[in-house]
Amino acid sequence: MKTVLITGTNRGLGLEFVKQYLEAGQKVIATARDPAQSTELQALRERFPDQLSLHPLDVVSADSRKQFAKAIGDQPVHLLINNAGVHGGWGQLGKLNEEEWLKCLHINSIAPIKMVEVLRANLVNAGQATVAILSSKMGSMADNTSGGSYIYRSSKAALNAAAKSLAVDLQGEKIKVVIMHPGWVRTDMGGPNGLIDTATSIGGMRRVLANLTWEQCGSFIAYDGTVIPW
Repeated sequence: MKTVLITGTNRGLGLEFVKQYLEAGQKVIATARDPAQSTELQALRERFPDQLSLHPLDVVSADSRKQFAKAIGDQPVHLLINNAGVHGGWGQLGKLNEEEWLKCLHINSIAPIKMVEVLRANLVNAGQATVAILSSKMGSMADNTSGGSYIYRSSKAALNAAAKSLAVDLQGEKIKVVIMHPGWVRTDMGGPNGLIDTATSIGGMRRVLANLTWEQCGSFIAYDGTVIPW
């Protein structure tokens, strides 16, 4: 039984990750700002009491990250899924809110890398580990033909750049890093017009992660295995 640590699990993609990894027989450490308020997470803990542990975590808070790291101790983490994120608004030119922009950058671009910093020893303790950084095709500059969405696009592009450096820096510690596009999913963030459901997205990403090679380390890959241009 391997340990999977997932951030932002109270709903959407994070919750589906928890469900699928539990059903696959893995041990899951799930975090949310207030997991006690998620009836879905509480129900899963009742179903899988020996596999699932729930922890409060605000990924943008240094104190919260430290408290969380202390709570899980030195136990190995075989797979870290940095899922927590926000949309941050469409960010139209002429109506850009600087505070919201900075908030989005903090949550989407900085916090995932800080999570790796605080869990680095846990990843090393696994012997060989993987870090999945959930990004978005919206962060691809080559794919941007419609403009707009300044806040969200820039937060994911910044995340991609930082995660690429992470992939280079951690290879010597036997830690694979991959940047993932989950697809346009029907969630609260993706909206009702998404092209796929959460089960399809997460099932696809799990297959990519299960078969990830060292040659793919640092790549930007969609849930269906397609390589996304930077």
